[in-house]
Amino acid sequence: MVAEIKFCGMTRAEDARLAGELGASYVGVIFAPSPRRRTLEQAREILAAAAPPVRAVGVFGEATADEVASAADALGLDCVQLHADPDERAVRAVRRMYGGEVWAALRCAGRTLPESAEALLGEADAVVLDARAPGQLGGTGVRLEWAAIAEELSRFPRRAKLVLAGGLTPDNVAAAAAAMSPDVVDVSSGVESSPGIKDHARMRAFADAVRSASLARGVKS
Repeated sequence: MVAEIKFCGMTRAEDARLAGELGASYVGVIFAPSPRRRTLEQAREILAAAAPPVRAVGVFGEATADEVASAADALGLDCVQLHADPDERAVRAVRRMYGGEVWAALRCAGRTLPESAEALLGEADAVVLDARAPGQLGGTGVRLEWAAIAEELSRFPRRAKLVLAGGLTPDNVAAAAAAMSPDVVDVSSGVESSPGIKDHARMRAFADAVRSASLARGVKS
């Protein structure tokens, strides 16, 4: 399986444009407290630079379902990502007001999944595995313990796509994908020169690493 790529924490149109040129399936803009936070107007310009078939993702923190749906409708988002430890009720509340995909973050501390994991794996359209760090919702650069979390995930049935985030870089994404077999690999700080400023050489290296790893798995299988 070839993992799709999501470049997240976009703050500049030129970075989103390159993401599309590199074949990314998703670009993400953050509306939660973060050095990468953008306004709706800024997000509109950024997302317009990544033409279809790239899908637009909005990342939200402590926002109400109405606020999420309103922003999603204003920007024509394909997916909304709830990143402030949502439960299945939060997913359902957004889905009642919004017709696109609803993603839910599972922020992991150490080797275990949060208690909400089983319900979200059955309710959300995708779960985003990210590292929990004090005072930050995401983009921390903290790596997950892939093998241990993969074992935990195997205990649960899931309908949701698996989006792997948390400290991914061009150097480790191949190993992470081999350990977790995600549907999507999600990178932000791992391809930056500073918060929100994507390094184009690292973006290219990340995309190359994902494709090379997928080709290698295809040969072995």
